[in-house]
Amino acid sequence: MKKLLSLLKYILLLGVSALLMWYALKELDFQKMWDELKNTNYSWIGLSLMMGVAAYVSRAYRWQMQIKPTGHNPSLLRTYRAMMIGYLANLVLPRMGEVVRCTLLKRSDNVPVNTGFGTVIAERFIDMVMLLAAIGLTFLVEFNRIRDFFLNLFSDKYTGLEQTMNSLYWVFWVMLGAAVVMLFIILKYLSRLRQNTYFQKAVSFVKGMLQGVFSITKLDNQPAFWGHTIFVWLMYYAMSTVVFFAIPATSELGWGAGLSVLVIGSLGMAAPVQGGVGVYHLLVQATLLLYGVPKEAGMAYALLAHTSQTLLVVVMGVISFISSMVYRPETLAVEETRSIHELK
Repeated sequence: MKKLLSLLKYILLLGVSALLMWYALKELDFQKMWDELKNTNYSWIGLSLMMGVAAYVSRAYRWQMQIKPTGHNPSLLRTYRAMMIGYLANLVLPRMGEVVRCTLLKRSDNVPVNTGFGTVIAERFIDMVMLLAAIGLTFLVEFNRIRDFFLNLFSDKYTGLEQTMNSLYWVFWVMLGAAVVMLFIILKYLSRLRQNTYFQKAVSFVKGMLQGVFSITKLDNQPAFWGHTIFVWLMYYAMSTVVFFAIPATSELGWGAGLSVLVIGSLGMAAPVQGGVGVYHLLVQATLLLYGVPKEAGMAYALLAHTSQTLLVVVMGVISFISSMVYRPETLAVEETRSIHELK
């Protein structure tokens, strides 16, 4: 049953991506878009890919730094490999990659899944803070254009949103009431719950996850950690901006436009569809329209930027997956050796 539900979820999300891509492409002049793509300077795409590689290696090193305070010390190679396989899994089913990469580190270095997942939660929180900082900077630099973008995006939905606010208030109060009742029950029967096996497992899982979350407060080298965080986001910005120079229609855009594409594109990539397909293209195309870039050229840019980086994840993820299949985890080797000695 679970496999069937996962398959249905995958098909549904894939259908949403396909529908969004159709919507983004349906009114375009394909000849004009093809003319832009034919004139692509792939040297800039290559530079963007190199920046992408640097960003992923830096992210892997940062994740390794997060894990070390939990008492585990996976190598950079194994950390990188688990992370890239996770990113590859996200292209199949969104958010599945977080579980996959934590499971792989459990297999290779015996890092508890809940602890690893806690470090991923902390990583996502830090990324959210960096994105908010980027949004704030973009509003300062490109206020008029970004303001118009969001006004156009939400103006049609404002009336419907206003009508549903009362319902949302009711939902909030019902959920708050349920949480209070649940807390009261837990406190009242806490002594009995502590003797329950499932409750003990749940508490143990949460403790391990919190250990991973708060590992960033126990880092050996805080400046290096935050330095890698800033470096990763600088690479994200640079790898989006250099693609401007790959096609004539966007080659004159400045660094402010790069900020706008970084922010709006990141929001598109965060959408719960495979690799942000469709959502990213629509949002980036709409963003470039604000800078006078025709729809066809904007879609050409979105296709080049998104496809090149997606292929990079696929290649690096597949190589990491093959490597993990032939790799024999040290922990398993030690256990097998111990079993052989016991038999003797």
